[in-house]
Amino acid sequence: MVEDSISLTARLQAIDWSGICAGLDADGHAVLPALLAPQTCRALAALYPQREHFRSRVVMARHGFGRGEYQYFGYPLPTTVEALRTALYPRLAPLANRWNEAMGIGVRYPSTHEEFLERCHAAGQTRPTPLLLRYQAGDYNCLHQDLYGEHVFPLQLAILLSAPGSDFTGGEFVLTEQRPRMQSRAEVVPLAQGDAVLFAVHHRPVRGARGCYRVNLRHGVSRLHSGCRHTLGVIFHDADA
Repeated sequence: MVEDSISLTARLQAIDWSGICAGLDADGHAVLPALLAPQTCRALAALYPQREHFRSRVVMARHGFGRGEYQYFGYPLPTTVEALRTALYPRLAPLANRWNEAMGIGVRYPSTHEEFLERCHAAGQTRPTPLLLRYQAGDYNCLHQDLYGEHVFPLQLAILLSAPGSDFTGGEFVLTEQRPRMQSRAEVVPLAQGDAVLFAVHHRPVRGARGCYRVNLRHGVSRLHSGCRHTLGVIFHDADA
């Protein structure tokens, strides 16, 4: 796990963060290629049947969320998951603050994830939200937004832990964007094993002829044709339920 943390640090430092922020500004999402090594992906996916790592399990069909299931990690988080939250947040907080300013939202985010979690916990949002998702043939995830309380960080991360074409087929990551007085636009984001996609949780600013306006985003996963697909979801705010 120490070697993995060092590798992850090096991978994060090598990323062109100005380019990532430009992609988020332009499209509401950006891909971080090969963020996790294949062996790390396999190790994280192998945690799924080990119930001691998780605080709760959700079967999507019981709630109308789609088909498939996911589990929320409990504290303490796995080392890699904790490292991702801690290292990514300060790189994203300036963009989050700029987005809120553009949309006329008064909330501003502190510089460290520890400070942000203190804000969440003071408001009763004390339950960790990173999760591990599992899809099998015929499973899918309906379009949705991961909002868990008053304090919501406006960006989140999904990392594909399985290998498309060998572990599974189908199961593409899908985003939709709803602009005012326009029909929704859908986009499929191709991912390889270890790739991560950063995307807006709820809404983002888009500049128009009369200034900035809010665009609403949702995300989901298309139907899996075969095999098994695991995904790590990294959400930066904690939950109140």
